Amino acid sequence: MSFTDEYAVLKQLRAGADHCDIKSVDVERAPDAACLREFIAGSLNYNPAWIRSLYRVRAGFVRLLGMRQDGIPSAPQFSAATVPFEPGASAAFFRVVTAEEGRHWFAAASESHLTAHLGVILESRGAASRLHIVTLVHYNRWTGPVYFNVIRPFHHLVVGSMLRAGASHAQTQRSVTYGNA
Repeated sequence: MSFTDEYAVLKQLRAGADHCDIKSVDVERAPDAACLREFIAGSLNYNPAWIRSLYRVRAGFVRLLGMRQDGIPSAPQFSAATVPFEPGASAAFFRVVTAEEGRHWFAAASESHLTAHLGVILESRGAASRLHIVTLVHYNRWTGPVYFNVIRPFHHLVVGSMLRAGASHAQTQRSVTYGNA
């Protein structure tokens, strides 16, 4: 499977997007359902103090834009077996949109100002894997581009850190079989 095999799902979700970025990492692990699930669990569970601090700053910023934030999201505690793959299932503050074991996983979060999709695509590199984190942003009103352009540098730091955390987690997990949770 190549990254372009996932083009149909990516093309559908990307339609009309105002922003798209893709960050990639290679791991020395077979490209299978377990690898994808471990990577997602490691990425979503990543929640150090500096990210919680950014949410505190965000709360004040969104108030200036006439929006509100309902507290600081707590870190989920997913294992590979509990990462939700069913459309509509909750994944932290995201909802799963589409997922296919061993291939891809996309979830969305929608607020008044924008809708964001977070996706993971697993690409085979022979005995190794390349994992891609995809971010798609659709602005819902004028505050969308204002908000996103202010937080964009932090978005890249957070997603890059999630990528490394997911890769580290996927790299260290071995020999476990996972099915639909």
